[in-house]
Amino acid sequence: MKKTTVYFDNAATTRISGSVIAGIEPYLKEQYGNPSSLYSLGREGERAVARSREQVAAALGCDSREVYFTGGGSESNNWAISSAVKSWSNQSNRQSKSHIITSAFEHHAVLHVCESLDADITYLPVYENGVVRVEDLEKAIRPETSLVTVMYANNEIGTVQPIAEMGDFIADWNKKYAEKGSSKRCLFHTDAVQAVGNVDTAVKALKVDMLSLSAHKFHGMKGVGVLYVKKGVKLPPFILGGAQESNRRAGTENVAGIVGLGIAVEEAVQGLESKNAALLKKRGRIYNEVMKIAKTRLNGDLERRLSNNLNFSFEGIEGEALLLQLDLKGIAASSGSACTSGSLDPSHVLLALGLPHETAHGSLRLSMSRYTTDEEVDYLLEQLPPIVERLRAMSPIWHGS
Repeated sequence: MKKTTVYFDNAATTRISGSVIAGIEPYLKEQYGNPSSLYSLGREGERAVARSREQVAAALGCDSREVYFTGGGSESNNWAISSAVKSWSNQSNRQSKSHIITSAFEHHAVLHVCESLDADITYLPVYENGVVRVEDLEKAIRPETSLVTVMYANNEIGTVQPIAEMGDFIADWNKKYAEKGSSKRCLFHTDAVQAVGNVDTAVKALKVDMLSLSAHKFHGMKGVGVLYVKKGVKLPPFILGGAQESNRRAGTENVAGIVGLGIAVEEAVQGLESKNAALLKKRGRIYNEVMKIAKTRLNGDLERRLSNNLNFSFEGIEGEALLLQLDLKGIAASSGSACTSGSLDPSHVLLALGLPHETAHGSLRLSMSRYTTDEEVDYLLEQLPPIVERLRAMSPIWHGS
C-alpha cells in the first residue's frame, strides 16, 4: 500500500461526505442570501434552514421547534450548562448554591464550563471499565441539584453510558417533587457529540431535556452544531443582538453549514444496524491482533462501547512517539497524551479509569467511520506491531515481558 493518509481519527473529525458537498454548493454560490432578508434570495436561505431543522428533528425524534443551531458541540454544551444553572439561580427563594452532577471524564467543554460557574459540583466515578453507574447518581442527587450532565459516549475510549436509565431515574425524581407541589426540577443534559450516527439518539426514549451534537463528527462541516431543548425547558438567550433561533442565539445563520448538517444527520441515522455490524468486524480484527502485542491493555469496556472506537495503552512507550512513527507510515491516529492536548499531563479520561501516569501516556485511540476499508485495517495491523517493538527497544523504561 502506498504511503498516504490512512485515517483512524474519526472521533476527532470526519471527512465531509460527497452528498453534503453537493448539497451545500448552491448555498456557497447562488443561494447566498441572508435568511433574515425579505427578498427571494434570502427567503430561500430561510427555507433551507427550516428544511434542515426538520431533518434534525426527524433524526432525533423531536419537534423542529426544539432544535437550535449553534456553532458546534462545545457551544451547545456551554449553552446548556450555563443556562440551566442561570435559570435555577434566578428562581426565587433559593438559599443555597446550585448543584451540578457530571462524570469525571467529560469533555473539557463540559468540565471547564461547570468549573466556571458558581455551583457545587459532584463528579461521578467511571470505574475501570469507563462506565457511570446509575446508583451513584441516585446517591449524589439532592434538592438543589439543577443539572445532571453526562456524555452519551466518551470521546477518547468510546464507552457508552446508561443515559436512558439515568433519564428514567431523573424523571421519577422530578415527578416526586412535583407531586409535593414543588416547582423544583432537575434538568438532564447529554453531550451526544460522539454518539450521533453510532447509537440510537431518539431523545424521547433517552428522556433528556437537552442534547448536544456537532456536524463534523458525522461527515458534515466543521463549525456547526445543534442543541436540542425539550419543549417547556426555560432556556435563556445565549447570544444577544438578534432574533435568530427564536431570539435565543443572535447572529446570521451559517446556511451552508446548516444545510450540510441536515443532510449529514439524515444519512448518519440511516442503516445504523448494518453500519455497526460492518464496523464491529473491523474493530474485532484490530482488537484481536493488537492485543497479541505484549503488555498491551484495552482502555474501557469492550462490549459497552462505540463500534468504531478502540483505545489501547502500550507499556514502555510514549503516545507522542507512537503517533509520529505512525504518521511517517501515513497513518493518522490520536493519543491522550501531550501532543494532542497541548499539555504535559496525560489524559484525564485515562486517569479517571485509575491508570497510572506512565500507562496513560502510552495510549493510542483508533476511531473508524463508514469509509474505513479492510485494506486500511490490514495496513494498520501490518505497521503498528513493529513500530511498538522499535519504540520499546529505544525506551529507557521498557523492561520487557
